[in-house]
Amino acid sequence: MEQTPETQMSPLSEESGHSRRIARSAAVFSLATAVSRVLGLVREMVSAYYFGVAGKINAFTIAIQIPNLVRALVADAALSGAFVPVFSELLERGEKQRAWRVASTLLWLTLLGLGAVTALFILLAPLIMRPFGDPGGDFDLAVGLSRVLFPTVVLLGLSGIVVGILNTYHHFALPALAPVAWNLAIILGLVLGIPRVEEESAELYLYAAVVVLGTVVLLLLPVPWLRRLDGSLTMVVDWRDPAVRRVLKLMLPVTLTIGLINVSFFVDMLFASRLLDPELAPTAIDKAFRLYMLPQGLFGVAVVTVLFPTLARLSARGEEAGLRRALDGGLRQIAFLLVPACLVSLALADPIVRLVYERGEFTSSDTTVVADCLQAFSVGLVFNGWMLLLNRSFYAIQSNWIPTSIALGTVGLNAALDAVFYRLGIWGIPLATATVNVLGAAALLVLMRRRVGLEHVGRTIAVVARIAVAGAAGAASALGVWYGLDDWLGRSTVAQIVSLGAALVAAGLVYAGVARALGIRELEALLLLRARRLDPTERR
Repeated sequence: MEQTPETQMSPLSEESGHSRRIARSAAVFSLATAVSRVLGLVREMVSAYYFGVAGKINAFTIAIQIPNLVRALVADAALSGAFVPVFSELLERGEKQRAWRVASTLLWLTLLGLGAVTALFILLAPLIMRPFGDPGGDFDLAVGLSRVLFPTVVLLGLSGIVVGILNTYHHFALPALAPVAWNLAIILGLVLGIPRVEEESAELYLYAAVVVLGTVVLLLLPVPWLRRLDGSLTMVVDWRDPAVRRVLKLMLPVTLTIGLINVSFFVDMLFASRLLDPELAPTAIDKAFRLYMLPQGLFGVAVVTVLFPTLARLSARGEEAGLRRALDGGLRQIAFLLVPACLVSLALADPIVRLVYERGEFTSSDTTVVADCLQAFSVGLVFNGWMLLLNRSFYAIQSNWIPTSIALGTVGLNAALDAVFYRLGIWGIPLATATVNVLGAAALLVLMRRRVGLEHVGRTIAVVARIAVAGAAGAASALGVWYGLDDWLGRSTVAQIVSLGAALVAAGLVYAGVARALGIRELEALLLLRARRLDPTERR
């Protein structure tokens, strides 16, 4: 049948429709994630109020690093990063029953394998914690807390399978909302429990216990939604299935990649605890990292999570042109969302930290230390978002060893930069991390271009440059508004909310206005989300 001009879809129209679909899904995911991230921020505010950043809280900060590292190595994102491409490919080939059988097998293997790992690490906790010295001035407390926290490894491993299934079916909102319950459990546990406990060590054990309880809720909440899909998980372990073996094979480089990234943070904490201040540096860096990850979670992770199943399906179909367009659009969307966040964080680090944390046990001197760390982290914000996308893109095309090799190099580089930059003070450790993000993203971009190519590289660079101009205008306006209102209204909590809130609104309005004047199409893609009428290509 001959196509008329009305029925033909030009590459430009196809790209526009694809960008709109990414933007729409990312917006839904971002909205769900925003609720979770705001509650996560409240959780950190409650923690800072009760524990501050100095003293025994540093034992908790270090204790949770070991379970987090093990989780990154063998659970959560590592599992889903290897599982989603294989699960998507089986569904694309029409092997639905086999796909769900593979998912069931991996669920039970995860329960058995990570259960054994958890038990082993609980037993070996004193040996594992020894390199950190005396975090918080209490080594035994750090060991005890790590033992309480280790069960989160197996719980998050199971959650990785559940979330991977839902994301493959393009259900993003519920997995993003599940952490809401996790945060609420921790917040309620602290608010209701801490006033009833007198000794600080007991308060920290309570903190660890409610983290585990919240993780149980995180796992169980999305499970009922699996029943609405066209398959179900069963009690089966078919480890002979080649697809199961392929997931495990793919998981090795994914595990190494994600694990090595977390090893870098592990090394950061070693430097902070052993060479800087064991009773201040670990938690100060961690509090800054939480703020740094807020825009990353709202925007960068949203785009990557939404785009990953699409990349996996395009790769399974052999549609390299579509894959290149999707990746190119994802890079520009991340830049559009994270460049202004980076510049605003650099400009307003002090008022942000002051408003979020400075109350209770958290002092004004703590604000200065954490704000310096936040500014250093923010330098690498956009590049970290690009690394997330590029890593997942390599997983989608099942070239998993490429990001693994980059991650291996960045671990050594991070340690070398830590050894140099820690002399600058506590903020030198986050600066080392930011520098590694810049170099790692550049290496991944070069290798991705060689592997599948990148379309419109010159145009993407030009777009990012225009985004930087618009972002700088927004950040400058935010700083001006904040200075004026802060001087006029003072530093009460309400006054800080008004002055910082007005500054952020000003930044958003100026950024959007300049972006529109400069013809940045990523803004148009977001504005199109208001349209009720779906693109015809989305109705499948």
